[in-house]
Amino acid sequence: MSDLQEEGKNAINSPMSPALADIHPEDTQLEENEERTMIDPTSRDDPKFKELVKVLLNWINDVLVEERIIVKQLEEDLYDGQVLQKLLEKLAGCKLNVTEVTQSEIGQKQKLQTVLEAVHDLLRPRGWALRWSVDSIHGKNLVAILHLLVSLAMHFRAPIRLPEHVTVQVVVVRKREGLLHSSHISEELTTATEMMMGRFERDAFDTLFDHAPDKLSVVKKSLITFVNKHLNKLNLEVTELETQFADGVYLVLLMGLLEDYFVPLHNFYLTPESFDQKVHNVSFAFELMLDGGLKKPKARPEDVVNLDLKSTLRVLYNLFTKYKNVE
Repeated sequence: MSDLQEEGKNAINSPMSPALADIHPEDTQLEENEERTMIDPTSRDDPKFKELVKVLLNWINDVLVEERIIVKQLEEDLYDGQVLQKLLEKLAGCKLNVTEVTQSEIGQKQKLQTVLEAVHDLLRPRGWALRWSVDSIHGKNLVAILHLLVSLAMHFRAPIRLPEHVTVQVVVVRKREGLLHSSHISEELTTATEMMMGRFERDAFDTLFDHAPDKLSVVKKSLITFVNKHLNKLNLEVTELETQFADGVYLVLLMGLLEDYFVPLHNFYLTPESFDQKVHNVSFAFELMLDGGLKKPKARPEDVVNLDLKSTLRVLYNLFTKYKNVE
């Protein structure tokens, strides 16, 4: 046993693989041709990776607040299928035919199988790559768990903002002919939000953000001038695009001004306090835009509420394009 543990440490720390600490003894006790994966400690310390884990944890706990379930650690709390079952039932509004509580490994894997089959039925028609399995989830593979949660969050349009372009280095240890061999692979957990949502077409704002950030201030200034030309009629003024449109109030009022009608106050929240109220306002503004003959905005209401500047600029630019000559 001690020889095998030492062998594992040597393989992990070999010249081909830079030093990787914290290899547990059980991680080196592999059968022939079995492989084990673990996230490189440096990747675990990456701020964007930590932010992704934190956002997903908070989202799960928000969804399951009525179930009085508190998830503290993704690997330890999701591997047996219990929390995943509750999460999917809540998100999809369905009831899965599974045993509520099961302690045996066989029972846990059977529950996971049922839960993941239900997930696959939802995601497969949308073309999602299914980068997890019963064994990887039950084996507490954090990368697989994160892939699953990111896919669920995107599919159900979770009111959260995932950090973009999160990539981790994964160490893969495999036993061949009695010896452990290790290798590194890069695992992409998130891409750009539009890519994950399935909207692959790039537009002028993608190019602007990626290649001409110096011109961003010019665009913002033009849009601020445009919106203030109309909002000033109500003695309102905008100085910060990403923050002042985030609650949806100015968007609703702006649509009324541009289309020359009064928006009844009972249709939206004039002083929204909760996230849901803000999303309601932005969604309502989007409905008014559709009624005005505009195409459905590429942005999600949740993105605007979450202060995503690119999404807010897209919405305002659509208005500018149609109404720039309106007095």
